[in-house]
Amino acid sequence: MPAAALKPKPTQSTANRPVLLDRPYVPVEKRPLPPGRPREWYITHNRRLKAMRLAIALLDSGVYVPNQARNETIRSTAELIGVHPPSDTTCHMVRALLRYTR
Repeated sequence: MPAAALKPKPTQSTANRPVLLDRPYVPVEKRPLPPGRPREWYITHNRRLKAMRLAIALLDSGVYVPNQARNETIRSTAELIGVHPPSDTTCHMVRALLRYTR
């Protein structure tokens, strides 16, 4: 079977109109990060967590491919879910996560 035949098609609900985000989850309890790591490790760790949250929110709203996730889309989603606006580097990480989920 050719690979093109296995490619999922968008559902009718997400193909015609955007899906509104709802927040059915409660944020997990924050735990302290391990001490003694270089500062760059903490920055990268928190950036990855933010990118994962944003990628999940974008997937929930119907954005499945990286070329649909422009910086403006990612930043508006961040505002919607209540996180600080991401940097260009974080937006790039979000698109990379969307790319690798396929």
